[in-house]
Amino acid sequence: MKICLALFLFIIYNLSAQQKPIETIYFEFDKYDLTPKQTEVVTNFIKSIDTTKVESIQIYGYCDDRGNDEYNFTLSNNRANTIQSLLVSAGFNQTKIVILEGKGRVVVKPDTVENLHETRTKNRRVDLIVVKRNSFGKGIYTSFKDNLKVGDKIYLENILFDIGSSKLTPASKKELDKIASKLQIQKNLKFEIRGHVCCTPEIYSDGIDKDTNERRLSWNRAKTVFNYLSSKKVSKNRMTYQGCGNKYPLGRGDNFDRRVEFLITKI
Repeated sequence: MKICLALFLFIIYNLSAQQKPIETIYFEFDKYDLTPKQTEVVTNFIKSIDTTKVESIQIYGYCDDRGNDEYNFTLSNNRANTIQSLLVSAGFNQTKIVILEGKGRVVVKPDTVENLHETRTKNRRVDLIVVKRNSFGKGIYTSFKDNLKVGDKIYLENILFDIGSSKLTPASKKELDKIASKLQIQKNLKFEIRGHVCCTPEIYSDGIDKDTNERRLSWNRAKTVFNYLSSKKVSKNRMTYQGCGNKYPLGRGDNFDRRVEFLITKI
């Protein structure tokens, strides 16, 4: 019974730790201004979140599949900007909005969609994603915010690895895509990518990478992230990497120790 209770609490803890609250605002066709009902959705969203526990907010705009790419990128950006303006006018701190991006149109194949009208309605939207303030202590953050300092560390829960692997998961790639976009704005930022491992015996300082059979797993994880960001046009001159092995566990469970962190080295 005690084991079952412990397992239940562990599952609940991990779900709550990784959950990112999201609000979605839907738009009329070819519109980016808000109706009173849409405005109410945004204001209720602001009232529902505890801003003292918010590290940052990400805003993404989308369009349905009709129209050309250039027009829809502009429209999706306008939708994202509309939501940002409403958040700021309602008193939300603009410096906490770390990503503001129009994603353009969501491509669908009309002949393969059962309810095309409903699908298009859901694709004309803006998503608001809340990144909760971290609980790891001073100088450790959960996003690439604007006012970082040299020595700050950034830990992102979506950049995690499978046991014994240095390969990026789909979720990790999505998170790194966001980081790459942010780094195109913060062009002076330089950083070190630090890889970590879990579950190794105390006599060893690092884990074995099952693909290479080397005891350099934390190094390989850091190098993988380095190479991925480089492929996304982040200059190699801005980045270094190293493996930290098992020296810095977070104390939140083994899955959170299979990670990389970013150490800010120059602003």
